[in-house]
Amino acid sequence: MTIDTTSDIGENSILTLIDGSGYIFRAFYAIKGLNRKSDGLPVNAVSGFCNMLYKFLADGKNNGDTPTHLAVIFDASSKTFRNEIYPEYKAQRPPPPEDLIPQFPLIREATRAFGVPAIEMLGFEADDLIATYAKMATEKGAKVRIVSSDKDLMQLVGGNIELYDPMKDKPLGLDAVNDKFGVTPDKVIDVQALAGDSSDNVPGAPGIGIKTAAELINTFGSLEELLNRAEEIKQPKRRETLVNFREQIEVSKKLVTLKDDVPDVIPLNEFRVKEPDAAVLMKFLEEMEFSQLTSRVRKHLDVEGHIADNAMVGEIASDAPKNSVTRTNTNPIKIEKFETISDLDRLKEILEIGKSQGYIAIDTETDALDNVGGNLVGVCLSIGENKSYYVPLAHVSAADSLFVEKLDGQPDFDKTIRLLKPYFEDAAILKIGHNLKYDWAILKKYGIETAPIDDTMLISFVLDSGKERQGHGLDELSILHLDHRAIAFKDVCGTGKAQITFDQVPIPDATKYAAEDAEITLRLWKMLKPRLVHERVTRVYENIERPLVAPIAKMEMAGIKVDLNELNRLSQDFGARMAEYEQQAYSLAGETFNVQSPKQLGEIFYEKMGLSGGKKTKSGQWQVDSDVLDQLAANGQELANVILEYRTLAKLKSTYTDSLKAAIKPQTGRVHTSFNMVGAITGRLSSTDPNLQNIPIRTEEGRKIRHCFISENGKSLISADYSQIELRLLAHVGDIPQLKQAFIDKLDIHAATASEMFNVPMSEMTSEIRRRAKAINFGIIYGQSAWAFARQLGISQAQAKDYIETYFARFPGIKQYMEEKKDFARKNGYAETLFGRRIYLEGINSKGGAERAYAERQSINAPLQGAAADIIKRAMARLDEVLKTNNLGVKMLLQVHDELIFEVPENNAQDAIAIIKPIMEKAALPAVDLSVPLVVEAGIGKNWNDAH
Repeated sequence: MTIDTTSDIGENSILTLIDGSGYIFRAFYAIKGLNRKSDGLPVNAVSGFCNMLYKFLADGKNNGDTPTHLAVIFDASSKTFRNEIYPEYKAQRPPPPEDLIPQFPLIREATRAFGVPAIEMLGFEADDLIATYAKMATEKGAKVRIVSSDKDLMQLVGGNIELYDPMKDKPLGLDAVNDKFGVTPDKVIDVQALAGDSSDNVPGAPGIGIKTAAELINTFGSLEELLNRAEEIKQPKRRETLVNFREQIEVSKKLVTLKDDVPDVIPLNEFRVKEPDAAVLMKFLEEMEFSQLTSRVRKHLDVEGHIADNAMVGEIASDAPKNSVTRTNTNPIKIEKFETISDLDRLKEILEIGKSQGYIAIDTETDALDNVGGNLVGVCLSIGENKSYYVPLAHVSAADSLFVEKLDGQPDFDKTIRLLKPYFEDAAILKIGHNLKYDWAILKKYGIETAPIDDTMLISFVLDSGKERQGHGLDELSILHLDHRAIAFKDVCGTGKAQITFDQVPIPDATKYAAEDAEITLRLWKMLKPRLVHERVTRVYENIERPLVAPIAKMEMAGIKVDLNELNRLSQDFGARMAEYEQQAYSLAGETFNVQSPKQLGEIFYEKMGLSGGKKTKSGQWQVDSDVLDQLAANGQELANVILEYRTLAKLKSTYTDSLKAAIKPQTGRVHTSFNMVGAITGRLSSTDPNLQNIPIRTEEGRKIRHCFISENGKSLISADYSQIELRLLAHVGDIPQLKQAFIDKLDIHAATASEMFNVPMSEMTSEIRRRAKAINFGIIYGQSAWAFARQLGISQAQAKDYIETYFARFPGIKQYMEEKKDFARKNGYAETLFGRRIYLEGINSKGGAERAYAERQSINAPLQGAAADIIKRAMARLDEVLKTNNLGVKMLLQVHDELIFEVPENNAQDAIAIIKPIMEKAALPAVDLSVPLVVEAGIGKNWNDAH
C-alpha cells in the first residue's frame, strides 16, 4: 500500500470507513467448522475477516483511489438510543451464534494488528459513527468512501460521499439508490419511515411498501408534507393508514435516521493510514494458527515490515480445511491468448485437434438464462491450456442503435451448426462442460444431441458434497482450485436497467469472457477427474450423476401444462376465503387487527383473552409463532385455528396459484421448472423457478393445486411413486427382521409396527394407534425428539419418551443402526449411501452442541435419503433410454422427491406403466441387492392429483 503521512484531513484526503459488522457476518457464514487446532477455539469469522481486510490492504485501493485515512467501524452492543425511542427496535433478532461470540474481541484485535483503528461506541450503531465521521470529513473537503452493502447507509450517498459494495465490488451511486428506494438519497429516510423494515422491526405504515412509499414521497415532496396533507389522498385505505398511524410513522423516521453528530468521537486524524507493526501482526496470525495467511502476509512483508506495494490481489486463501483442494498457478490463464473464430476452416482445425486428443471443453453463450427462452449467441471451445476460442454466431449492434444489425466477423450460423453437429455427437470425442444440462438443452434446440460428456460441476459435487466451502459454480471453483478470479458476467453485460443481453456484447469482450469459461472448465476437469478414482467415488459419478444430464435437460424443456382457468378460479376462491377468515378472526377477537402480526396476536391471546401459558421474548413481546398457534389450535382455541387457516391459504395463493400463472412460458404455454442437480447434499434434486417440489399434498387445498397440472388434449399423466422407500431402506440397512418381514409380506407397515409396539393384534388395530406408529416410524429416521413427538401426537413428553424407548426395545436394530452411522461419521467426517455417495458432515465433531446434534441427525438420515435419491436417479436414467425407443410417445416431465410424472398418449398409458413400474422397482440392481422389495404405485389421470 502506498502510505500517506499527512496528519490533517483536508481537500486532498480520502477517508475510507469499513463496515466491520458486515465483514464479520460475511466471514462467519462463508467459512464453517474452522477451529484452532491447539484448543478448539472457533476462529472461522476471525479467519475470514483477516482475509478480507488483508485483501483490502494488499490491494491498496478501492475503486481506483488509495485512502489516506482508514478505520473499521463496529457495533458496540445490541442496545442503542433507538431502544429508548422504541423498545421493540431489533427486538426480534436472535442472539449471535454461540460460536461467534468469543470471536468478536479477536476480530477487534485483528483489526488493530493490521494497523487499522477499530472504532465502536456504546449506545450507538456503527452506521451512526459512519454518518458522523462522513459528515466531519466532508466538512473539511475530504472524499469519503463507505465500504458496505448496508442499504441504510444509502441515505448518506451524494456529494463527496460514496458507498462501495464489497459483495458486488462496485460503487453504489445515485442510480443504485433510486433502484432500491425509488427516490434520491435525501428522501431515503422518508421512504424507510413509511415502508418500515421487518429486519430491524421498524413498524412503518401497515400495508405500504417501498414502491408505494416512493410514489407518495415523490408526489408530496417529503414525509412531513405527506402526513400534513394525508386527507387529500383519494385511496380510502391508504388515507386512513396515514392518518391513523401517523405517530408510528414519525417514530419510524426517528429510528431510520442515522445520527451524524455522535459526541466525543475519536478525531479523524487518528485514522491516517500507517504501516502495520510487522511483529505484532505476525504474532497475532501465528497465535490464531492461520498458517496459510501467515505465510502469505510474510511473503508480502518487505525487510522493514511494510506490506509490499502491488501485493497480489486475490492472493487470499481461506484457512478453512481445503478437503483435498489443490491450487495451481504453474501456467496462469492468459486472456490475451484467446482467439475469436470467424472462419469455418479454422474452426474445423480446432475440432480436429479435439478429435485427435479425444476431448474438448465446450460452453454456449445465449441471450437469456433459461434454456426454453434462450437463443444461441456463440460457442466456446478449449483444447488445452491457453488454447481457448470463441465462435460468435449472433452478435448484433447495441439496442440503442437506430437499426439492430448482425455484427461483422461472424461465421454463417447454419453452416456452423452443421459443422459442429458431427463433432459434438461423435462418440470418440469427450465433450467437457460445466452445468452441461443447460448447454445440452440449448444445442438440442438446433438439432445437436451432445454426447458423450463430462460435467465438472457434477464431478465437484460428487467429490465435495456437504463440505463447507463456496459451492460448485464455475467462478467459485476457479477461485478455489485455480486461484483465478474469472471475468464476471456483470463486467461484460452490466447490471440493473443498463444491463444488456449477451448478443449485444462487442465480440472482443465476448471472446475474453466466453473463452475463459471453456478454459477454466478444461483445467478443472484435468484437476478434479482423477480424484474420482483416488477417493473411490467414480461409481457415483459414472452410474448416477453423469447419465442424468440429458434426461433432466429434456424434462426441463418438456415442461408441464397448467389449467389457467382453474388457477384463476382457485386464486379467487382462496382470496374470498381469506377475507372470510379475516372477518371471523375480527369477530372472535372483538376488534380488527393485522392477522399476520405476532405482536398484535399475542396481545389479543394473552392480555385481552387472558389465556395462560404464554411466553415473552427478551423484548417483552408475547411469543406467537406457528408452533404456538398449532398448540393453541390443538387445545381448542378457535381464533388460533382461524389464523392458521388464513395463513395456509395466503401462502398457497402467493406461492402457487398467483405465481404459477406468471411462470407459464409464452413459447410453449407450459410451466418449465429448473432442476438443480447440486442443490441438496444428499443428492436429491431441487426445483426452482418455480419450485414444484413443495406443493402440500396432505391438505385438500394443496391437492387442489395439483389439480391445476394437467395433460394435453388426448394425453394422460402418469404418477409413479416409490412407496415408503426410506423405511424399506432402513429395514435393509439396519437389518431389522420385523420390518423386513412386514415389507416382504406386503403388510401395512405402520399397522405392523403398531402391533409390534403396543401388542395389539392386527385385527383390532385402530386408526389412532396406527397414526402413532406412523409418526414414530418416520420421526425416528429424521431424529425427532420426545418433545416433537409429544407435540405432534398431542401426548405428554413422558408418554412420548416411553413410546421411543418401546420402539427401540422392539426394534433394537434401529438403535444399533443409528449409533453405527454416528460413529462412522465421527471417524470419517462423512455419511455414505449404499451406492458409495459421500455426504460430508463437517459439524459432526463440533464442540457446539447444536451444530453437532444437527450433524448427528444428518448422519442417520442422509444415508437413507441419499440412497433413495440415488435409486430414483438410476431409474430416471434407465427410463430415458428405454422410453425413447419404445414408440409409446412417453415424456418424463417431473421428479418430485420419490415420484416421477410422465405424459403419454392416453391409449398408451397402461402399456407405459407396464414398462415404467418394473424399471423403477429394480433400479438398485445390480449395484445393491436389497433384502426388501421396492414397490412403485402408479396411477393415471388427466391431472396430477388424479394420477397420484
